[in-house]
Amino acid sequence: MELPSAFKERMERMLGTEYEEFLQSYEREQSRGLRLNLLKTDPETFLKKCPFSLQPVPWAKEGYYYGRDDRPGRHPYHEAGVYYIQEPSAMAAVSLLDPRPGERILDLCAAPGGKTTQIASRMAGGGLLISNEIHPARAKILSRNVERMGITNAVVTNEEAKRLAEAFPAFFDRILVDAPCSGEGMFRKDEEAVKEWSPQNVQRCAARQRGLLSCAASMLKPGGRIVYSTCTFAPEENEGTVQAFLSANPAFSVLSAPGWEGLSRGVPEWAGGLLSDPPEQGSRLPLKETIRIWPHKARGEGHYIAALQKGGLPEETGRPPRKPSAQALFKDKGLLEYFYTFCRETLAEKTVWPAPEKDPAGRERSGRLISWGDQLYLLPSPAPALSGLRVIRPGLCLGSFKKNRFEPSHALALALKEEEARCVCRLDAGSPFLSAYLRGESLSARDVCLTDARKGWVLISADGYCAGWAKLSGGILKNHYPKGLRAAICGQPSQIG
Repeated sequence: MELPSAFKERMERMLGTEYEEFLQSYEREQSRGLRLNLLKTDPETFLKKCPFSLQPVPWAKEGYYYGRDDRPGRHPYHEAGVYYIQEPSAMAAVSLLDPRPGERILDLCAAPGGKTTQIASRMAGGGLLISNEIHPARAKILSRNVERMGITNAVVTNEEAKRLAEAFPAFFDRILVDAPCSGEGMFRKDEEAVKEWSPQNVQRCAARQRGLLSCAASMLKPGGRIVYSTCTFAPEENEGTVQAFLSANPAFSVLSAPGWEGLSRGVPEWAGGLLSDPPEQGSRLPLKETIRIWPHKARGEGHYIAALQKGGLPEETGRPPRKPSAQALFKDKGLLEYFYTFCRETLAEKTVWPAPEKDPAGRERSGRLISWGDQLYLLPSPAPALSGLRVIRPGLCLGSFKKNRFEPSHALALALKEEEARCVCRLDAGSPFLSAYLRGESLSARDVCLTDARKGWVLISADGYCAGWAKLSGGILKNHYPKGLRAAICGQPSQIG
């Protein structure tokens, strides 16, 4: 790989005697990682049935390195959302963010979804996650990954940071700013990043990052936490950006980072850039608490991470959640009855899906059902209004209304567990019947194990992980696996971020 000469000159000034070791890292094979989806499994359960050679990632409790001969992107577990294929260093930022169930969290630059799905995994379905991406095409990829991982409490938006800042002043408990950057840390795995690099682009990225952090600061509650991360080595985009933010926002301080194996500390002397005078000694010391991941010191690509705490008590100082407009709430009780009929016929008795009122059985429900075209969505609760914002996914898509019936979505299948459905077709991950299903073929009910043979919707599972719907009629399981995903199984893996 031919690295830009200006980049090499700067890295030699930064690393000194370590520079040659750093260059040698480009000749080594990159590390490969996957991260378990804690919404669907846990490490102990997964490792008992794991078909791969795994080693733990030190900075992510749910993260693992996998072997060069493993192909997790082509395994049925991938399509069932059991794990997300993710570069190991990229897992550290969310570990430092430390999301909790019940919180309001924003992932400001979320595509393709690796960090957003890690946040959701740790939120365990509780609270509100807004996952935002400014580029429309990337926002759609983000939305697909949110669906695949069975996430129920996320809203995917396609907005500028300034627009979100206007809508959500002092609203969030935690915000992740995984900022667009010059991508130097990805040179080993992305030759396009090498071609696009220039000193001028580094400066443009640094200016953009400072704007993003400023917007994030206005959306954070007192006592809240921002985690800022990049995949670059450039001091202007790392220590320099954090120092500029701290100078402009004296209410913030740097949180001490854990001493995870293989990670290095930030370098305060780089805060002013290598060619500028460094800031005063006292103001730069907190930068030692930020994190750098070097590819010649750890099994991962280059990353930088800083955790920033906003002063003040963690009180509900933000305005209340914006109420959905009257037009958004689902009010067609005739159509709603089709949904309730589906629930009674398909879901287990103990399964309760939220609705804005009591269902026909008289059970109390919480949350909000909204219409989005001909589709029915479940908004996270509590959730802000979506009017005025560009929204790709307003919550969990439950399904759509057809003529005189409700048809469940693939997203709902991926969000369910086996015990939440009346009828489940349990297949082994290596079964030829599962392969046939994922190719879009129908199955004979005589060839498979069904927990209930009644006519209607059947949840297909792979080793206990729900993968999609089929519909039983006349002894045949008619396939409802999405056509767009069938090619991913038969050919190339789907977008995994």
